Amino acid sequence: MHPTAARHIPADSLQGKVALITGGGSGMGQAAAMLLAQCGARVGVLDCDSAGMTQTVTAITATGGQAMELPADVSDPASLTAALEQLEQAWGRLDIVFANAGTNGLWAPVEDIMPEEWDLTQNVNLRGTFLTVRTSIPLLKRSGGGSVIINASGTGTRMFSAFGSSAYATSKAGQLAFGRITALEMARHRIRVNTICPGSIATALNQKTRTRNLDTLPKSPQYPEGSIPLTNGQNGKPEQVAHLVWFLASDLSDYITGTEIYIDGAQSQLMG
Repeated sequence: MHPTAARHIPADSLQGKVALITGGGSGMGQAAAMLLAQCGARVGVLDCDSAGMTQTVTAITATGGQAMELPADVSDPASLTAALEQLEQAWGRLDIVFANAGTNGLWAPVEDIMPEEWDLTQNVNLRGTFLTVRTSIPLLKRSGGGSVIINASGTGTRMFSAFGSSAYATSKAGQLAFGRITALEMARHRIRVNTICPGSIATALNQKTRTRNLDTLPKSPQYPEGSIPLTNGQNGKPEQVAHLVWFLASDLSDYITGTEIYIDGAQSQLMG
């Protein structure tokens, strides 16, 4: 687990607020959960990976923060409803939702992807985002508004050169469209909805990507200066994404909604 550097971020900037982080047991979700807790938020850490979820909650409570485990599958409505009820019973409100849970799924030529493999990626990434937001809206309304942050990707929204990524890219493009429409619908309830689009971030999710027959496709373009201009090819860190999540969760972004923000070191500018 990387320590989350909360430099220049006021420790009490989210005091009194309650956050829900899906996929909070690892990577960007874990980094965001730890940072928001450091800033005073009480954090519901939702994940289907019990070990990772426990690790995040333990790290938060060990430093004096407040967090609870919410075991759930984001693609299952009943599971999410039970988690939100648990959070409401404990803390009585919800102000921040980071819809972060996702999967890279299978990367393969279109003709080699089975329908059930396609559905698995859409169920976690797109259906999971829809269900997370849908289930959270009543509680956000009762709290007087709030901030929803959807974790999409540069792939499928600005970059289309990643061969084999059709299922993943489609789910991420869908998240972006969902975020824009939902922002418009929710504006009258003072619920802001924004989408972040990370580039290559060093997380364990990359190691879980399944591939099949990618050698039959053309090679992805290679560039002499590396694929991430700002860092000379080095991947971003989950903590850098957490800082963006904090900004969108805080009152500093209270006039920003229906917007996607790319956090990729100019990767998508080069590789679109």
